[in-house]
Amino acid sequence: MRYAVPRSSSPSPTRPLTNASPSAERRHEARRVRRREERRSSTFGLSLLSDSEFTEGSSSDESDDSFMYKSEADVPPPAPRSRRTKLTPAQRGYVDDTVAAIRLRTRHHDPYEEWERQTRKDAFHSARRQQATDRTHQTQALTAARSQATERQAAILSKELETVERQIAKMKMEQRLEEHAMEAAWKDRKGRLQKRIEKVIKEEEEKLRAKQEQERKAREEEERKVKEAEERARLAEQRHREEQERKAKEELERKKQQEIEEEQRQKEEELERARKEQLDKESEERKALGMSTSEDDWVEARQTLKGLKAGPMATVKGNKDLKKLWNEQRRKIIPKVGQLTNDDTSINSISQQIFEICRPPTGQLPPDVYLALLSSLAKIVLLQAETEVTAEKRSAAPLARVAVNLLSALEHFGDVFWAKLCQRAGGWPVPASVPAADVDGHTFTTAERTKACGYREGETSAEQAARVAGLLRVYFSVLLLPAPQPLPRPFQLPRYWAYFARMLTQPRLLDAPLAAELLAVALDVGGTKACEIWGQQWVKLMALLYEGVTGGLAGSGKLIGGGTTDGKAARVRVQLEVERVLGGGR
Repeated sequence: MRYAVPRSSSPSPTRPLTNASPSAERRHEARRVRRREERRSSTFGLSLLSDSEFTEGSSSDESDDSFMYKSEADVPPPAPRSRRTKLTPAQRGYVDDTVAAIRLRTRHHDPYEEWERQTRKDAFHSARRQQATDRTHQTQALTAARSQATERQAAILSKELETVERQIAKMKMEQRLEEHAMEAAWKDRKGRLQKRIEKVIKEEEEKLRAKQEQERKAREEEERKVKEAEERARLAEQRHREEQERKAKEELERKKQQEIEEEQRQKEEELERARKEQLDKESEERKALGMSTSEDDWVEARQTLKGLKAGPMATVKGNKDLKKLWNEQRRKIIPKVGQLTNDDTSINSISQQIFEICRPPTGQLPPDVYLALLSSLAKIVLLQAETEVTAEKRSAAPLARVAVNLLSALEHFGDVFWAKLCQRAGGWPVPASVPAADVDGHTFTTAERTKACGYREGETSAEQAARVAGLLRVYFSVLLLPAPQPLPRPFQLPRYWAYFARMLTQPRLLDAPLAAELLAVALDVGGTKACEIWGQQWVKLMALLYEGVTGGLAGSGKLIGGGTTDGKAARVRVQLEVERVLGGGR
């Protein structure tokens, strides 16, 4: 019979030495063999097999091999018996035990190894998960770092942008200051040059007069000596005859002069009559187009002035409370205009303060007080123009800007300002000749007409010319300044062209030295800008004006400004201004 072979004990649950050397493995194997032999020799070992059972089992095994082949012929002959010595049953059992142990070893499922494989797999998965987590954290950290770097860079760039903008603003401010300084220097140089030119002109005129006087005296002295030498003997008779000839000649010259003056007067009357007929023919067309003549504008200003004096001014001055209120508001305006400087902030601030005085935020003034205050405001502005602008031409610019602001903001100020301007400057702002009768039909007395023409008591012609020139310099500046909203008709830009066109059709005005002076002032203020606006038409008008100051208008031989010294000087200034305008403003 066959003994059952007990299963060998499991290997040690310790981890195998994967990295052990071959000699260590051999020693480990030897120790296992010794332990196995010791167990075999004990009571718990295998029982020995008998030779018969071993042989019987062997033969049965060999007989069973025939079933592995198709036929008996295919069965190989038995292996020759080994010449080795037969093993003892103990040895044979040891061999069988060893073989069985080897087979069991090869087929054995070791939980530790399975656990080790599973542990490695789990460790690999854990490492993979950890790696993915680390990569995610690294990506997030890199993204956060990039975001922080981007924010820092954006903050740095923003600071740099602010720095650049501040530098640019600073540079612009410096540039504006430099431009203002250059403009002031240029205007100052221009003023000095103008004064020098006027001085040279006056000196040349004085020299010419002195030379003519010397020549005249020398000629008279020579004639006197010749007459005394040649006609000493017949002096009495000759004197009598010369006296008669002189009287006859003077009478003839007087008659000729009367005839010339009468002819000139008739021509002027004919021209005036023809102009009135033409104006009468065009009256309907002018009304349709909203245009007016110079006489109409003067009549309108005169009517406004008379209505203002007879209405609101009389009412306010006749009422104690209204007069007190009017004086309080008027006294607030006077220092504001006196503090005016050529600065945008100052101009806007003073304009706003004056507006709030005329239109208080707390409540509206009575209508009569408001109109009386507008009259006072217009008078204050015009007085400032007469004093400041006469002394310094550059003072006209800020004063004109304040006037434009007030004309745009204050209701009825345009009509009042125009009436006060024509009151202080006569018919020159229109321009028109002051008629012999007032708008109400009342004939002017000599004193009344002198006042209506803009003259002041005790004022010389030179003082009157300087004062009116200061007023109209402000007026021309107002015409050429841009306005936030349309201004009243007398202060619109087309009036600048109309002023020259009207002046050149007024022979009586053109004969006065002040006409040439005002034309020079108008060209100095806006001649170049007008050339840019009206182009070739302005050039034609300048050519006509140049002809008037050099050869006379329409070939008449009468020069603009007359034959006085002041007229000649003003005529030269007009000529210089026309040349400057047509020369491109050089």
